[in-house]
Amino acid sequence: MRADRTSSGARAHALRVGLISALVPLSLTLVQCGKAPNPAALAANSQANVQVVAKTNQQVASGDTFEDRFPAPQFGERFPSASESFLQRQMSDFSPKRAVQQPPPEQAPYKVASLEPQVPYKRSPRDDLTTLVSMKSSAFPYFGNNPASDAPFLNVAKGDRRGHRSYSGRVFWQDETYNDSRVLMHVPEHFDVRKPGVIVVFFHGNGATLERDVRDRQLVPKQITDSGANAVLLAPQMAVDAADSSAGKFWQPGGFKRFMAESADHLARVTGDPNSARAFANMPIVIVGYSGGFLPTAWSLEVGGISDRVRGVVLLDAVYGEMDKFASWIENHRSGFFVSAYTRHTARRDRELMSMLRQKGISVAEDMDGPLRPGSVVFVETGDGITHRDYVTRAWTRDPLKDVLVKMSATPALALTRVAATSSGASSR
Repeated sequence: MRADRTSSGARAHALRVGLISALVPLSLTLVQCGKAPNPAALAANSQANVQVVAKTNQQVASGDTFEDRFPAPQFGERFPSASESFLQRQMSDFSPKRAVQQPPPEQAPYKVASLEPQVPYKRSPRDDLTTLVSMKSSAFPYFGNNPASDAPFLNVAKGDRRGHRSYSGRVFWQDETYNDSRVLMHVPEHFDVRKPGVIVVFFHGNGATLERDVRDRQLVPKQITDSGANAVLLAPQMAVDAADSSAGKFWQPGGFKRFMAESADHLARVTGDPNSARAFANMPIVIVGYSGGFLPTAWSLEVGGISDRVRGVVLLDAVYGEMDKFASWIENHRSGFFVSAYTRHTARRDRELMSMLRQKGISVAEDMDGPLRPGSVVFVETGDGITHRDYVTRAWTRDPLKDVLVKMSATPALALTRVAATSSGASSR
């Protein structure tokens, strides 16, 4: 019996010790519930998480991932560096933002009748917007035929790589030269979609990129803004930095129509009013082709599917061929205007086009001194001091695109409103 009591006492003592050991940490934990976390502990946990994530990423990177098997094309040697480039925006950047809730104004003791009509949409103030948007209907990538030969456009293969042999015999690879689907969009600060306006489509020449050349060297967005015209700009990337004038998807029947339809939705988002897509889808178009841009311009007029929406065509030292397509559009669209400015490089073909038009009974002017009117057909020869490379910024005048838009704005029949004042009026030669 003494042994049983001794054993029972020992067990009771052990039980008390166990209970005390369990309750003390629990009481300390309860005490900490109302206090902030230990910063040192958080830092240690954060560092541990970073190490785990880094270790996981390292394991994934070493595996056979989709990026390993299908690496993205590299354009580092053809495009400006990150410090020279501008931010490419996603469509989500242009979605309506929720307004910050403001305290309700103090209620007046009586109501005042308003004589102002209530406008459903009012554009908020903003700056000029220039951005790049990838579009399925842009010129490239293109896997169809070359209409000049009715053969596949990509007519060279080297292993899994495909390319195009140009007329000069040089091979340009699809993954380097014909794989950029971006379009430069520019909306001036003063643009108002509720007023009559125009969409300017700019086809750049050979050896160009959208940022380095169209934006920074040729100053096309700046000329659009400086004109004060109610106009927006679309400039698709053609062959990237290459001596090639291929039109890509603009060769296809209805290709230009599909491009403008997709652009309307993007422009509506960019301007912050999704309901304006219908206005952009019906807005008049002016096509500007510089140098090698003559080819997509000509095919867009011939088979694009919306030549009736085109109110004007401007060629800047660009009549290297396709004279029949330009003459046909001029003859069948007397409500639009046509301007071709040229140097000695294209003089022979411009004069041939002038002769074709005069034989059709179409009057041709040879200066830009007068206003642009529906049916105007103007050819302007520029002197030897004007270089082909600088032609987009210096032709018959400085900033020729600005000059064309200012002259358009002075002609109500061309349905273009000038909504901003400029520092100087249109200059003439």
